[in-house]
Amino acid sequence: MYALGDLVQMKKQHACGTNRFEVVRLGMDIRIKCMGCGHAVLLPRREFEKKQKKVLVAAADVDTTTEPHYQLLSKGPNQTNF
Repeated sequence: MYALGDLVQMKKQHACGTNRFEVVRLGMDIRIKCMGCGHAVLLPRREFEKKQKKVLVAAADVDTTTEPHYQLLSKGPNQTNF
């Protein structure tokens, strides 16, 4: 399974040549961001689950120094941990 902030591998490469993507948004639609060029793509959940190959790195284990396009998740004033 996948979670917010995970780095996933897709079955097909992005146009820039990499297939590493960060999960940026979860919901009915899933937004992923290319780790090669930073381009964001919004996919319906069903399509994402079909095109995803595997989770490469869990969000807790990502080394932000080696991933230039990785977005650190910050909590807003109205967000809480559940």
